[in-house]
Amino acid sequence: MHAPALACPALPCPALPCPWYMACCRVCPRRCVGTLVLTRHGQSEWNKLNLFTGWKDPALTELGKQEATKGGQELVKGGYTDFDLAFTSDLSRAQETLKIILGEIKQEGIPTKKDQALNERDYGELTGLNKDDARKKWGEDQIQKQPPTALHVAHTLSHLTSRSGGESLKLTADRVLPYYEKEIKPAVLSGKKVLVAAHGNSLRAMIMSLENMTGEQIVNTELATGVPIVYKIDESGKVLEKKILDL
Repeated sequence: MHAPALACPALPCPALPCPWYMACCRVCPRRCVGTLVLTRHGQSEWNKLNLFTGWKDPALTELGKQEATKGGQELVKGGYTDFDLAFTSDLSRAQETLKIILGEIKQEGIPTKKDQALNERDYGELTGLNKDDARKKWGEDQIQKQPPTALHVAHTLSHLTSRSGGESLKLTADRVLPYYEKEIKPAVLSGKKVLVAAHGNSLRAMIMSLENMTGEQIVNTELATGVPIVYKIDESGKVLEKKILDL
């Protein structure tokens, strides 16, 4: 048996599997535990038209399918081809993106969980409107904070099923993060390699938690369609490494 080490000489932590982690009998102070890959769905028909999509369910465009294919190819190039578990939303554009990616990395049969907790932000009556027109009418700040039709309405999570007034970014995070903490994060911390295909705002909520970002910072964070973001996570849930696999 190898003698325990006081400190890992390989910091910053190398990519998994970590030989030092095994050699030092699991006492590395910053040992890599799991891998989390987040991918926004490929371009949808409504993305192409610059419309607020929310919980509507348009299909991927041909470009969107190509983006998902390229995302899978980038994962292969990076050596990320042995996932244990996948998560996606209740919406077909995210599910189709995941299906295409899993086909590219030859992992079509891995366990996959689908849940509406990972759905895009519900834009309420903004859904279907042109984004540029809406911003001119109500302003970017108002749209980001709360859909105009939901102003001065006291929403709680129990009201989200009707979705008549839509969600603010905060309400979206309030929906996404409990699921992330209960289902996704424990899988990563148990040593699994996890792939998530979801939406811009549901992924923003997870990124905000992973990177300890403020609400203002995450609002200004843009996620490209179909581009995988790879996180290496330590046993405390801290991000050791982040890579964006640009197309």
